[in-house]
Amino acid sequence: MRAFFVGPFLRLLPVGLIALSIQRGVFAHHPVHDVKLQFVLALVVAAGAGGGADRGAVVGFVLGLLYDATGSTPLGTMALAYGVGGITAGSLHRFTPDPQWWLAAIFATIGAAVGELAIPLTEVITGNSGWVTRDLFVTVPIVAVAAGVLCPALLPVGRWMMGVKRKKWKAMAE
Repeated sequence: MRAFFVGPFLRLLPVGLIALSIQRGVFAHHPVHDVKLQFVLALVVAAGAGGGADRGAVVGFVLGLLYDATGSTPLGTMALAYGVGGITAGSLHRFTPDPQWWLAAIFATIGAAVGELAIPLTEVITGNSGWVTRDLFVTVPIVAVAAGVLCPALLPVGRWMMGVKRKKWKAMAE
């Protein structure tokens, strides 16, 4: 029980609810080229890029469930897609444990593209819609680039939300 109150879940839910309200209140009403930007997905991939694949999967699943609970999608659709996006962005930690902001933004862009592509795939599994449409070729690049642009601002929030501390360099003793 102590791990629940000390761990990241106590920070994850309020931040997720705030991000969801920003998504529903701001980004849903101001589309770019008829594409609604995915602020929650941008937060997921920023947390994944800052904390690793396992933390990205947790953030993606929890925030995806919150998104599913407020929308018209079947429960688990966005959770699965956002989890895959968080894992993809978090795979950066295989190369460097504390990435530069620009490298994290690149991986967040890739993770957002994979997460956005996973949404139609999960909808096909649940029987809601088709897989490849013309809109997909416009939607994925816009959502991915927007997540990459938002990543430097959301990276500290994602790290704090998951309790990730930045690495400190120690001077080598001679």
